[in-house]
Amino acid sequence: MIELNRVIKCYGQKNVVNDISFSIPEGELFGFLGPNGAGKSTTIRMITGLLKPTSGSIIVNGHDVIANKKSICEDIGVVFELQNLYLRSSIEENLKLFAALYRVNDKQVNQVMEELQLTERRKMAVKKLSKGWKQRVLIARALLHQPKILFLDEPTSGLDPNTAILIRNHIKRVNEKGTTVVLTTHDMYEADEMSNRVGIMNEGRLVAIDTPERLKQQHGKNEIFVEYKDNGNINKKNLPFGTNETNQFIAQLIKEGRVVNIHTMESSFSTVFAELTGRKLN
Repeated sequence: MIELNRVIKCYGQKNVVNDISFSIPEGELFGFLGPNGAGKSTTIRMITGLLKPTSGSIIVNGHDVIANKKSICEDIGVVFELQNLYLRSSIEENLKLFAALYRVNDKQVNQVMEELQLTERRKMAVKKLSKGWKQRVLIARALLHQPKILFLDEPTSGLDPNTAILIRNHIKRVNEKGTTVVLTTHDMYEADEMSNRVGIMNEGRLVAIDTPERLKQQHGKNEIFVEYKDNGNINKKNLPFGTNETNQFIAQLIKEGRVVNIHTMESSFSTVFAELTGRKLN
């Protein structure tokens, strides 16, 4: 569905995106991670035709984005982190305006509003909505024309837990119906829970791409957390999982009856990111 081949984007002498190649098959939910300035937003802008790469090729649903970017407009839906809605218009007016641009009938507008639980507030002006409700409207707008690919930039950033869960669940349902989803996020839980595969960018390069589970196996560090008694005090230690030294140490504590608490800790996406880039994400 999406294919990048040796894509470079330069600003002056600096390569903001530095010779990246990867593909996203139809129906995948692809997580795109990286710190601010890593180049992921620039990459998304090039894929969606908003920026022209300095060199390389980008194919979206069989169309060459560089040669004919207008050809992809009906294939994609985009939700930017900036909530760019018409604030004095109602939810329904915002959606019907874009429905007209895409030649979408009222039945589809009503269906999208119902799916995102917007129907009861359809007449409310957008300026009166909270950030979470505005985000629902943005996602509804992006889905009006039933795009083949949905791009989401930080879709749950700053939202309350209930709204974040609602939006994540809706994204999953859309993906399960066959829509390819590209999710840009700093939320490691979100990336881990939702993505079929994850790409990690750093300093303009794609430093890793694989399933969340394999990335954690390859780059993470499983540990054992142990609390134990020591001369009347309680000590705490994180130990590497599965080494002879760890096994012997814990066996001795158990033998002496000094264990207070013990459990394993799987490697997290934050650990993976730090391992790959030397930086931390939230």
